[in-house]
Amino acid sequence: MGNFIEEIIDADLAAGRETEIVTRFPPEPNGYLHIGHAKAICLNVAMAKKYGGKCNLRFDDTNPVKEEDEYVRSIIEDARWLGWNGDIYFASDYFETMYDAAVRLIKKGKAYVDDVTPEEMKKMRGTLTEPGIESKYRNRPASESLELFEQMRNGKIADGALVLRAKIDMASPNINMRDPIIYRVLRAHHHRQGDSWCVYPMYDFAHPIEDAVEGISHSICTLEFEDHRPLYDWVLKEAEFPHPPHQYEFARLNLERTIMSKRYLKKLVDENFVSGWDDPRMPTIAGLRRRGYTPSSIREFCERIGVAKANSEVEAGQLESCIREELNAGAPRAMAVLDPLELVLDNVPEDFCEEMDFEINPFAPESGTRKIYLTKKLYIEKGDFAVVPPPKYKRLIPNGTVRLKSGYIIKCTGYEGTPENVTRVHAEIIEGTKSGHDNSGIKVKGVIHWVNSRAEKADVRLYDYLLIADDSSPDFNDRLNFESLIEKDALVEEYVAGAEKGASFQFLRQGYFCRDTKESGLVFNRIVGLKDAYNKSGANR
Repeated sequence: MGNFIEEIIDADLAAGRETEIVTRFPPEPNGYLHIGHAKAICLNVAMAKKYGGKCNLRFDDTNPVKEEDEYVRSIIEDARWLGWNGDIYFASDYFETMYDAAVRLIKKGKAYVDDVTPEEMKKMRGTLTEPGIESKYRNRPASESLELFEQMRNGKIADGALVLRAKIDMASPNINMRDPIIYRVLRAHHHRQGDSWCVYPMYDFAHPIEDAVEGISHSICTLEFEDHRPLYDWVLKEAEFPHPPHQYEFARLNLERTIMSKRYLKKLVDENFVSGWDDPRMPTIAGLRRRGYTPSSIREFCERIGVAKANSEVEAGQLESCIREELNAGAPRAMAVLDPLELVLDNVPEDFCEEMDFEINPFAPESGTRKIYLTKKLYIEKGDFAVVPPPKYKRLIPNGTVRLKSGYIIKCTGYEGTPENVTRVHAEIIEGTKSGHDNSGIKVKGVIHWVNSRAEKADVRLYDYLLIADDSSPDFNDRLNFESLIEKDALVEEYVAGAEKGASFQFLRQGYFCRDTKESGLVFNRIVGLKDAYNKSGANR
């Protein structure tokens, strides 16, 4: 059984109300797309694909003050990366059509030019329990409004001095219908139209006209536009657009510990809390892509959370699990040491170098094995050696044994430094214990990863969510996670060091990592941990 949007489409097709399904994704080019937009893209693309229709990418570029070509380019790239493939439109290309529609409304007595100041208009709007107060200009003659509207267009009216309002019902229980503003005077350079326009339509007026011009069959919006639907329908009816489209609302995506406001995300960028819109901590599509998420993992996430009519909050772990499952099945395994501690094998010669077989991916046996090399000097994690071990510790201790991944069992023979600050560990190989050829019968409780003396230095970045788990404050500033990025001076295998940018790996016992696509050096971003470490009281460590 499909979602409620599919049920609506099925009914429309069966009744002959629609013959072709045309959807659209209508972003404003005032920021980068984020994971919430991904849900909208995936839904609109899926509906068009299922019914053999098409999905338009349309830029609602009606506010030149906040719009930039950079955002247009990024949105196109992100939409295509997620799987959209269709026609690109711009609301600004319909400005003449919108202006003509406004003129029709004035001539019909359905719109008027108003001189009331914004402060006065706000006071006259009324409340949820009290009707609004009509402006003294509400019954201004159509001829006068037409003349003033033309002056507004021709740049003869100062910014903010006049507005064009729809003439609907100041006593409507829906405040959106109380003579809303549909045009304002604004002298601002438009990224496509230049300086040719001095008046710009408001979103609630422009949006239904855009849908009508493009022949959209189902205008799918998020729930915050539900109260705007009567105005959407009113504009199309009174402006006399044939075969008007219909608007349907679904629940927007709210993800725990994630900022879903473009305005606030822009604030983080502008104030340098993050390195840019594509910072891997950002929930933007660009940030997720750079971090190592794949289009298929994001589409899978959107499919799993479904399409609902009521808002709810989704656990961040659901997004993590989608990429984790994909990488667990397909990512090659490798070794990296994030907090290196030197380990010397004292019972082998200086030039010791022995070949070992290393399984590329246990869940993809067809990928086979590759060769790794054990040398006299190795590096292990500092946390894998303890002079005074905590309870249930299963790694290396003085006089203790542990297996080196894909290698030998070794025994610790000593260490340098102090118990609190070990600088070097000494150990010996136990002969006859090589992995895959061990008939010694020696049992060890732990297996640790390592890199050899040929390992290369890398900057490994561990990311956490931008918000702490405590949601007691509604102010994002109070919830910013100042430990959302931890950088490690790590050592990685030569095999990893030669990887292409964007390549993903499972670093054994560490998590899934992706070579950064932007940095020139050897930088790896942690995509996600090996298991769901997310919880309401802690971080994804």
